[in-house]
Amino acid sequence: MGTRITTEILGEVPALSAIATDLPVTTSWIRGGDGLIGFGIYSKKTLKGSTRFTDASAWWREERSKFTIENNVHGSGTGPILFSSFAFDENEESELVIPEIIVGRKGDKAWITWIGDTPQPKLKKYISEPSHPALTYSQGGLSDAEWMERVEQAVTRIKSGELEKLVLARDSMIHSDKTMDIARLIQSLESEYPSTWIFLVQNLIGATPELLVRLSKSLVTSRVLAGTIRKTGDEARDLSLAGSLAKSSKDLEEHEYAVRSVAEALSPYCSSTNVPDSPFVLHLANVMHLATDVTGVVNESATPTDIFTLLSALHPSAAVCGTPTEKAKRAISELEGMSRGRYAGPVGWIDARGDGELGIALRTGLINEQGDGARIFAGCGIVAGSNSADELAESQAKLIPMRTALATL
Repeated sequence: MGTRITTEILGEVPALSAIATDLPVTTSWIRGGDGLIGFGIYSKKTLKGSTRFTDASAWWREERSKFTIENNVHGSGTGPILFSSFAFDENEESELVIPEIIVGRKGDKAWITWIGDTPQPKLKKYISEPSHPALTYSQGGLSDAEWMERVEQAVTRIKSGELEKLVLARDSMIHSDKTMDIARLIQSLESEYPSTWIFLVQNLIGATPELLVRLSKSLVTSRVLAGTIRKTGDEARDLSLAGSLAKSSKDLEEHEYAVRSVAEALSPYCSSTNVPDSPFVLHLANVMHLATDVTGVVNESATPTDIFTLLSALHPSAAVCGTPTEKAKRAISELEGMSRGRYAGPVGWIDARGDGELGIALRTGLINEQGDGARIFAGCGIVAGSNSADELAESQAKLIPMRTALATL
């Protein structure tokens, strides 16, 4: 008999981010109050290399084979869950985590899953007082001026015909005089950015607006974001800016590359795909994006396709890498001046049926092992019409979510 996994319905529960157990919070995937939050670690795996997606699939299959699952709830996201955070580059380390306790909610239904023969774990209300840390900031791999110079180099390469689009990222370092409360950080991000997915896997935490892939039975969905404008806080002015974003040739060009890369990646695995004719404007707390939801139906008659196969096909998309992909990856290595780690890689969850949701790790911070510092990231899509000063301003806007959340601790 294998390790026992039990899933039971819960009664009324507070917000997922307001729940605590005797184990520390280790994983999350929360949006608009729904999602999953995990406590403790039952098992974990670090992997890297060109076969990391198939290796992750094999490891999850092997772990599932050890379980005796008693699921009285059923449905997507119930039962044992694998949380995954993949590196952007295949040569860097990716992380897989199976939590000991998982609490989930979807609409008016809530459930708890736990591993072992113990009785159902007791849930507590998470209570924390602000610690008001003193934060200090320092440069990451490149200064503002150096990064702007790299943007200009990228534009030159694009205009020469070497590339169509290139995504350049940058980082910034934050140090705190107090240990960072990760549970409180989740609450802060959820409060400020409710329309994003609040994720946590192995100290990588963030609020991503971009869903790389959702697989629900045979339906595939991918939300593509590319093309950004900063909000002013003035409602009338922001409405006007949204209109200009929707008509901007530079942003529409950038968006088209990203949508095309996703649609082409999904096409071999789907019997049908749907790509809207034009994007919509997604309004977030501090920025607006051009957004398109690409959908498809997995071709059941083809070779069986799991979510890891789709990840392998989709990553990296033009939204975080560029076009053409291989040339863009080489240019990133030459120009960016840093290691991305798990920033801009797929992050999310997969259940025992193969359903799951994985976003792109954006608006992200990596908390250090001591818990008193973080490395935060932002990236911008560069095309022929890009201006280095505008891209710098956009990158600064994309750093705001993590800076603001850390400041509220």
